Amino acid sequence: MAEDREVTNTSINSAADVVEEAVVQLAYRPSPADTLVGLRTRQRIKWWGLVLRSVFLTLWVAQWLLGTIGRGSVDVFSTVLFLLVVLMVGGYPRLQAAQVQRLVGWQGEYRTVVSSAGITTSSDHSTLIQKWSVLQGYRETRGHFVLLSRDPNIMCLEVLPKHGLSTADDVDRLRALLDRHSTRV
Repeated sequence: MAEDREVTNTSINSAADVVEEAVVQLAYRPSPADTLVGLRTRQRIKWWGLVLRSVFLTLWVAQWLLGTIGRGSVDVFSTVLFLLVVLMVGGYPRLQAAQVQRLVGWQGEYRTVVSSAGITTSSDHSTLIQKWSVLQGYRETRGHFVLLSRDPNIMCLEVLPKHGLSTADDVDRLRALLDRHSTRV
């Protein structure tokens, strides 16, 4: 009987060690560049939006070219309008990232804990707890892990910058945690 208790206690201790190993902590200040990576990652996954933007730009280019050829000269108003549309379509992700930064930047440093229970992100003013079931998956970029929500429009995403990790080994541990509880998309 005493031997059985020792084995049980040992298995409990080793299970506790596994749980402790399966926690990765990040500390970072969100930046517009981090948000931009997340938004661009979402755009690549939501290919329908890319198709619509491409069709929109193609139609504007065709309208500008046909107008220029039809008149035999470049119309200044049409050209300025065309360039404005190109800048808006191309610059929209940066505008959106700046808007998100205004919403989250004032909250200061973010502290994120990724564990087998989920993702907990807190700042001085708020705490967000997400279970793994909220996510459809994640995508890894050169400097970030982008977690994507399950909703059809991927309205929510969380960007975990690798520079927020304390050691280089934490990158592998975080990747292993994400692979265990989510899928790469």
